[in-house]
Amino acid sequence: MSYLNNQKANYDKFPHIDVAGFAGQSWQGWDNLFDAVDSKIHALGQDKTVLVVDCYPGVNLNDLEQALTTAFPQALLLCSEQAKYPEEKIFAMIERHITDDRVFGVIAPHKLVEFFDDEQVYALKRNVHESQSKLVVVYGPGASLIHDGDVHVYADLARWEIQQRYRRGEIGNWGVENNDEDVLRRYKRAFFIEWRVFDRYKTPLLKRTDFLLDTNVADTPKLISGDAFRAGLEQATNQPFRLVPFFDPGVWGGQWMKEVCDLDPDKPNYAWCFDCVPEENSLYLMVDGIRVEIPSQDLVMLQPRALLGEEVHARFGAEFPIRFDFLDTMQGQNLSLQVHPLTEYIQQEFGMHYTQDESYYMLDAGDDATVYLGVKNDVDPDAMMADLQAAQRGEKSFDDERFINKFPAKKHDHFLIPAGTIHCSGSNAMVLEISATPYIFTFKLWDWDRLGMDGLPRPVHLEHGKEVIQWDRDTDWTEENLVNRVDFIAEGDGWREERTGLHEREFIETRRHWFSKAVTHNTGGNVNVLNLIEGREAIVESPTGAFEPYVVHYAETFVIPASVDEYVIRPYGESEGQEIATIKAYVRN
Repeated sequence: MSYLNNQKANYDKFPHIDVAGFAGQSWQGWDNLFDAVDSKIHALGQDKTVLVVDCYPGVNLNDLEQALTTAFPQALLLCSEQAKYPEEKIFAMIERHITDDRVFGVIAPHKLVEFFDDEQVYALKRNVHESQSKLVVVYGPGASLIHDGDVHVYADLARWEIQQRYRRGEIGNWGVENNDEDVLRRYKRAFFIEWRVFDRYKTPLLKRTDFLLDTNVADTPKLISGDAFRAGLEQATNQPFRLVPFFDPGVWGGQWMKEVCDLDPDKPNYAWCFDCVPEENSLYLMVDGIRVEIPSQDLVMLQPRALLGEEVHARFGAEFPIRFDFLDTMQGQNLSLQVHPLTEYIQQEFGMHYTQDESYYMLDAGDDATVYLGVKNDVDPDAMMADLQAAQRGEKSFDDERFINKFPAKKHDHFLIPAGTIHCSGSNAMVLEISATPYIFTFKLWDWDRLGMDGLPRPVHLEHGKEVIQWDRDTDWTEENLVNRVDFIAEGDGWREERTGLHEREFIETRRHWFSKAVTHNTGGNVNVLNLIEGREAIVESPTGAFEPYVVHYAETFVIPASVDEYVIRPYGESEGQEIATIKAYVRN
């Protein structure tokens, strides 16, 4: 089956931002990048210099130590991890936030300094102070707790690469030897604890670091100056840009993205694409011909006001609240039947301050595509929960036809899913999921009697689910409130605008534009996230020339920062003269 009508895929899997004006400020390979650091050291002209190489958890310290030893054979090398507390004490500190659950923990409030022994930190500081070496190198996570650094390097690592290293068994969580532990449990500990702790810690460091070290590709480290790094982030807030998408298989995965996004045809399937999830995605900065990968969360943390806008920043802090991702079940299977927590539940149980409202926009659909949404009229909650519990015990299959609505789905339908609504996509659907960002808070209720790709039962959370299911979201209510709530907004020469959602309980508004000519948009001081849902190509332009024209392709998600203000989108290339469409999401005032 062809999803592109015999056209060649033009989805860009490697989007980047060209950072201008920083010639000679990027390096690749250990020898070259440490030559640059050494030049910085010599330029200081000091009798004694302290080089600090601070690290995000997951950076390979053995590789880093070997490279430092080779580059600076006369230096005194001190690893910051000598001063961290032993595993048992760290576990005691965070145990209540880890919880016994395989998937869910509680957001930890800790600061990194709490995980270090004051006496050991003092001992390392004394070593630095008393050393007679002309160069002292302090490296590792928390290195800046030992010394600010006369020259400072921050070694960064994307969360998606960390997850790949978990899967390959290369690393465990920070502060513990648990390489063989269940991947879901390692991810949980990182998500709820260590990433939160290290993001708080690294934000002020990134504002002053002399160099940013990209350690995502083990054999190909890359370095850019801190000035180029920060300029790249500032530039990103003044133009359209895309994050680096990543694709992942799943037990229910489909075949659509293989063709449309030009992926490896030998893989069994692709289930997910994280196309715009800044907590997980990367951002590519091209500096003097070298492409450097950084966590896109760095942009959110260092440029929140310009990126998000004043109102969104005031409401959410340095968090990107809108998420776009793909769910591909074309020639695949149903997603799990699931529900997301209500706001008060996610606050009380997990320490998050807003919940995972979402929607399914149908990028494509087979003739038999369906969406499961809401309970049927007059459902007995006790009877349904008893049936789910019996299914979980393996006594029977859940009787979904008795309890859950099943709506036919076609291309460009939009299904709204406020938290507390039972839902899942059926097979033969290609979903653009538009949601709030707390993306792991899915309470699976039933998984169609199947095992995960690891051969284990996928986690089911009936105890959580039963606390948040909204039983009044029955057939009548769901049809009236959640299925294709499309309202005409306005039209002009060659364009029309429609509101497609979301529900009043959800803070995200979505607008769909059909256009064959240029359409003017304004961010209104609020970050906009868009996807080209129809048409081969479009171009985004500034009416004042404030940024370079930006070409987007079918199914690509792109971000317009709040500070951009006015921008124009029009059909481009093969789509010129044709009617195409975008969907835009933003935070409602």
